Amino acid sequence: MAHIELDDVSLVYPVYGVNARSLKKSLLNIAVGGRLSQEKGCVEVEALKNISFKLQSGDRLGIMGHNGAGKTSLLKVLAQIYEPTQGVVRISGQTSCLFDIMMGLDQELTGYENILLRGLILGLSKQEIKKIVPDIEEFAGLGQFMKMPIKTYSAGMMVRLAFGIVTSISCDILLVDEIVNVGDASFMEKAKKRMEGLIHRSDIMVLSTHDHHIIREFCNKALWLEKGQIKFFGDMDEVFTREKSLSPFLEPVKV
Repeated sequence: MAHIELDDVSLVYPVYGVNARSLKKSLLNIAVGGRLSQEKGCVEVEALKNISFKLQSGDRLGIMGHNGAGKTSLLKVLAQIYEPTQGVVRISGQTSCLFDIMMGLDQELTGYENILLRGLILGLSKQEIKKIVPDIEEFAGLGQFMKMPIKTYSAGMMVRLAFGIVTSISCDILLVDEIVNVGDASFMEKAKKRMEGLIHRSDIMVLSTHDHHIIREFCNKALWLEKGQIKFFGDMDEVFTREKSLSPFLEPVKV
């Protein structure tokens, strides 16, 4: 069974090329609540501070907070893209990340070749990739364009192919960063239904979004971040009952 546990996790990273007395430094401090240091000749940003929580099988966690609160940094720690500066991260289960859906696509390759390339990057065997091709074909609906280099695709066609690829692979732990809001209105509805299936097939899902309506729909737990620290973590319904004490971000839902 999948499991996630973070114990006192902090993340500090350097930002080079910012003068210690510059306006950029001041704005950076305000925007992300970063810890600034001149000792190493650079600005240090404390993106996460003392983060601790546990997720078990069946948990669907929504991460909320303003821009710069640390939502994406936390997702990247969970994806093991960032190694925490301090603390311990324990994760069991296969993880799939829906961050930049265009990542790994090669403009010179055909749609079919990109399926193969992305599948290999994700650790699938050629036999496993062959099994998911029909599903991607049906979802993307690109017909003969699948045999053409994707540099000939429109932006919408490329999104359909990329989204079809990244959502075709089931996993134990699903990490999502605003991925539902892609493409035009008709595609968003189709993408939403596909996402629902992927979420149901996953053991644990962690979603970062500014849209609390999406969190209400998909999540049973919520984590509120403010300047890299946990403001609240717990049951999804409880976080919305405390909305006035948390932030104006959580506006009452009109019925």
